[in-house]
Amino acid sequence: MIKRLTLIAVTLLLAASARAEKNQLNLYIWSEYMDPKIIEQFSKENDCKVTIDLFEDLESMMAKLQAGGTSLYDIVWPSDYVVQPMIKTGLLAPLRKENIPNFKNMDPKFLNCDYDPGNVYTAPYLWGTVGIYVRKKPGEKIDETWGLLFDPKKSIGSFLLQDDARAMIGGALKYKGYSLNSTDKKQLKEARDVLIESKKRSLGFDGGVGIKNKVLAKVCHLGVVYNGDAVRGMKDDPETYYFVPREGAEIWRDNMAIPAKAPHREMAEKFINYILDAKIGAQLANFIQYATPNAAARPYLNEADLKNIAMYPTPEQMKVLEGNKDLGSKTVWYDELWTSIKSK
Repeated sequence: MIKRLTLIAVTLLLAASARAEKNQLNLYIWSEYMDPKIIEQFSKENDCKVTIDLFEDLESMMAKLQAGGTSLYDIVWPSDYVVQPMIKTGLLAPLRKENIPNFKNMDPKFLNCDYDPGNVYTAPYLWGTVGIYVRKKPGEKIDETWGLLFDPKKSIGSFLLQDDARAMIGGALKYKGYSLNSTDKKQLKEARDVLIESKKRSLGFDGGVGIKNKVLAKVCHLGVVYNGDAVRGMKDDPETYYFVPREGAEIWRDNMAIPAKAPHREMAEKFINYILDAKIGAQLANFIQYATPNAAARPYLNEADLKNIAMYPTPEQMKVLEGNKDLGSKTVWYDELWTSIKSK
């Protein structure tokens, strides 16, 4: 009888332990990129403990996954151009679409992208642009050009460059009239020279959130940021302003993906499906101030945001925006270029 009771106790303990393990979710995400209330709601509805680790750049995120992070995290947030390298190196698990019925809510324009045909590995999260965030005086007309950073004659004040190789090299390439995915060595050299000269006049490099905060604090006059950071900053200080340079800039698409050895895959799929819900998708976009790929969320979005061209670019702006692509073996050229820029 004692043995039987002991066996029952052990069985119950193991079941409880398994349940506790199951009701866990580990996220690896950009800083300031999630509504805390969404985490709170999901945790309560699913009796789930959510832990969050933050990264500031995609290279750090990929390096951590390659060093064993695929078994630590349940969801990661890769941008468009790193998805293919992550797939090729076995860092991601295929999505089980039968567990994510809210895929039906997505705008078709954000599905079946060239970096993940059929959305085998990724679910759309948010999208936006890279541009310039500047403090301006009332009535002041800003020349909306990369030249504010790259041409000493057009300088209007102290500035910071974003600590992101593709964003900054892409900006310099667009300023020179080239594709931000150029693999022409002459064009890349021109971009490098532009950035080295600009760096010498700048206050250095920082992340997008850091730059936004420094513009708000009047530590610098302008800098390169992601548009959502700028939109939140503009609400805090109406004397700040964001624009997409007329020469063109980066349009990016961020995704949710499940690492290859995610410890709580089923819970990860529940969370992805939760984010793709129409009302939750709108709640996320209204809080984060980035554009949503969720077509079903549109009726619940803030009307003012839909009219805000800093969030939803005009058709004219869309013509000069370009997405980063995976450059395969030539990615190393950008890495070498960035190392050269940062070291000089």
